[in-house]
This record gives sequence, structure tokens and C-alpha cells, in this order.
Amino acid sequence: MTAPSTSASPGALRRLARPFAALGAVALPTLYVSAVDPNAPGHYPTCPFLQATGWWCPGCGGLRCVHALSRGDLTTACHDNLLAVGLFGVLGVLWLGWFWSSLTGGRAPRIELNRSRLIGLGLLVLAFTVFRNLPAGAGLAPPLV
Repeated sequence: MTAPSTSASPGALRRLARPFAALGAVALPTLYVSAVDPNAPGHYPTCPFLQATGWWCPGCGGLRCVHALSRGDLTTACHDNLLAVGLFGVLGVLWLGWFWSSLTGGRAPRIELNRSRLIGLGLLVLAFTVFRNLPAGAGLAPPLV
């Protein structure tokens, strides 16, 4: 009888290359935003949509949201951009599923973006954008810097 191998097989390592490459592609910019505070003026450009219209776009506060999440401050992150926090959660779950399926050799999770889902997603982003620019939704708008 032979002992079970404690090292990962070359096939498993090859399958894990893509999930880890994607993780690195997200981790590097996140580390930068974690180190360079978007709340301090002069480090990042102003949103052109905000500058032109005075309205918060759906992405406004996203960098501050990432900075707050990198520090473990979920409350501030949700205040800066709740939509981004939700998106990061969904992407995190999808990445974990992708990692697990790559590790075990199973099928990766998929989200089918058919027409009705794209319309629903577009309406959600539109509703979020409009609501955060109304007085009732001021709690969803990031602070002015």
C-alpha cells in the first residue's frame, strides 16, 4: 500500500492558475487603494459625471468603499457605495465557487445574463443612482471630498 500524496497534482495546479490570476488582478489594485486613501484630496481624479451634473453616478464612492472594506469597516463601505458592496459580495461568492470547482475538477458556477436579467440589472442601477441623489437617499451618497 502506498501513502496518499500530500502534494497537489500538476493538473490541479494548472486548473487553479486562472482563479489565482484573477485574484491577483483584483488584489493588486485593492492593495493600492488600501494604501492610498481616496478620502484625501489629490490622489484620484474627480468623477466626470459628478463634475458635469452634480449627481452621484453608480460608481461614485467605489474607491472609498474599497478602502473602507480593506480596513474592515463595513458600515462606512455601505455608506460610500452600497451597490458596490453587494457586487463585491456576489463576485466573492462566484470566485469561491470557481476556485472550488477548479480544485475539485467540477463545473464552475455560471450566471446566465439573458435579456430580462440585463434589463433588471440596469433598472436596479438606475434606481440606485436616482435614489442616492434624492434627499431621502442621502445616506447612500459618499461624503464630498
